Amino acid sequence: MRKSHSWIFILLCALLLSPIHSFYLPGVAPRDFQRGDPLQVKVNKLSSTKTQLPYDYYFLSYCKPTKISNSAENLGEVLRGDRIENSVYTFKMREEQPCQIACRKKLDADAAKNFKEKIDDEYRVNMILDNLPVAVLRQRRDGNQAKVYEHGFRAGFKGKYTGTNDEKYFIHNHLSFKVMYHKDAETDAARIVGFEVTPHSVNHEYKEWKDQDTQLVTCTKNIIQGGTAPQEVDADKEIVFTYDVTFEESDIKWASRWDTYLLMNDDQIHWFSIINSLMIVLFLSGMVAMIIMRTLYRDIANYNQLETQDEAQEETGWKLVHGDVFRPPENSSLLCVYVGTGVQVFGMTLVTMMFALLGFLSPSNRGGLMTAMVLLWVFMGLFAGYSSARLYKMFKGTEWKKNTLKTAFMFPGILFTVFFVLNALIWGEKSSGAVPFGTMFALVVLWFGISVPLVFVGSYLGFKKTAIEEPVKTNKIPRQIPEQAWYMKPMFSILIGGILPFGAVFIELFFILTSIWLNQFYYIFGFLFIVFVILIITCAEITIVLCYFQLCSEDYYWWWRSYLTAGSSALYLFLYSIFYFFTKLEITKLISGILYFGYMLIGSYTFFVLTGTIGFYACFWFVRKIYSSVKID
Repeated sequence: MRKSHSWIFILLCALLLSPIHSFYLPGVAPRDFQRGDPLQVKVNKLSSTKTQLPYDYYFLSYCKPTKISNSAENLGEVLRGDRIENSVYTFKMREEQPCQIACRKKLDADAAKNFKEKIDDEYRVNMILDNLPVAVLRQRRDGNQAKVYEHGFRAGFKGKYTGTNDEKYFIHNHLSFKVMYHKDAETDAARIVGFEVTPHSVNHEYKEWKDQDTQLVTCTKNIIQGGTAPQEVDADKEIVFTYDVTFEESDIKWASRWDTYLLMNDDQIHWFSIINSLMIVLFLSGMVAMIIMRTLYRDIANYNQLETQDEAQEETGWKLVHGDVFRPPENSSLLCVYVGTGVQVFGMTLVTMMFALLGFLSPSNRGGLMTAMVLLWVFMGLFAGYSSARLYKMFKGTEWKKNTLKTAFMFPGILFTVFFVLNALIWGEKSSGAVPFGTMFALVVLWFGISVPLVFVGSYLGFKKTAIEEPVKTNKIPRQIPEQAWYMKPMFSILIGGILPFGAVFIELFFILTSIWLNQFYYIFGFLFIVFVILIITCAEITIVLCYFQLCSEDYYWWWRSYLTAGSSALYLFLYSIFYFFTKLEITKLISGILYFGYMLIGSYTFFVLTGTIGFYACFWFVRKIYSSVKID
């Protein structure tokens, strides 16, 4: 027994320490290089915004080192599909290398077919030097002279020879690297602050092959000879892979080296639209709060001034349902499970954003965000169990263990099933985006080994505490609900309720979707946090307003309605993701489409649980507050 415990402990330590190994605070761990120090370029996945299926760099017939070794990865990197490996590209710091030969390859039919497919799907090659991704310079749309980078370079391109109509495939087989460095005036040590590449396609010619000492006619002193034909991709074609390296001193400080990567083409639109959104939502929030406060105070004052029982009988409104308002709803156990899960998601989101605001999860820490979210989700199981059990006890539930099991397994079970199916599809495509069995096993161990026990601990603590007291007693016989107006019907008010919370986040949502599906960096966590706060306020206020109108029309079925009112914003999120798919993405493959909608379904479901829980707790607080403020005989 002790052996198994120690084994689990070692596994968890390994999981927790692996992100720490490759993690540093931005601006804290620079590396100094002296002249002549070796620089090792690492290769990452091949990525495409058209297919969303990453591939290992060596899936294509590129030059391989004698031994391929994986760099230390954290959990988040594996889940993202990153596969970082060593390469044949080695430089010496501040020593320019003109026209170096990497290797010579002869393509067989399969290798040529793979290259053609990847060129068709616009795959980009990603490389890393000193933790900086390689980038290609491109022009800004607004004509500004500031540098703008594209991540990675195209594997190749399609074109036609002069005088022919046949479209051919050409490979980028010569890479012109430029390494920017910032020099320390006193020590002569330098730090790498930029890594650019210009890819070329060159049909290299030589008289005699002598491996690395071969003299190429088509390549002299890192200047590609003008008028050379591009390198065509076809079966039995011989390709010579070459590169050259130049070094350039830069004024950019090491701490600011990521700034160019984070520049956005439409940053002006981004700022103005978000500020505009915040202003609208804050204005609405103020209006809603004012109406609620004024109307409620008048109601409570009126109810408390009624002198006789007859007057109370004549009065209509929310006070009349005081004997039924705390009656447990149908499927109360399921509501407890969803509320507990929502608390877990809320805790994970809040703490992740706190870490991001402090700079722990910057883009330089690949996979850090994903790792943080998975680990925080696991540890927040404690709060899920506690909040679920507290509510369950209030509903006079007795089977707390059954309720705990549902809380621990329902939401993660649904997510894991969808994730497993999507992963099987990716695996079928031989993509590096498929999560390996070992990582999948580690996720299951985190779930069963930490999350489930923590949910049980939380439930035990929550159920042990005295039940939440209701401010008014519940009648034995349920009151009949009068016929409701069409606009107070559940379906209509639930759908209306989701519009405002979605409106608060949809502009930011555009940038988040762009960063996920178009391989861009997302870094404006300050604004995201403000939007998150606005989302909480909006969910709370719209649910309270609609709950108030519902109680005024003597409908006391508010428990589930409050959850679904705010949660319905997830429906609009999913509809927006469909709109985004058809207007912004160029996905053509069926598998890629299934992946997109599968992951967006997971995202929307999580958003439903998060917003629903916020709405529920806001309404719960509101209902308790108003019924404890009036005198009930």
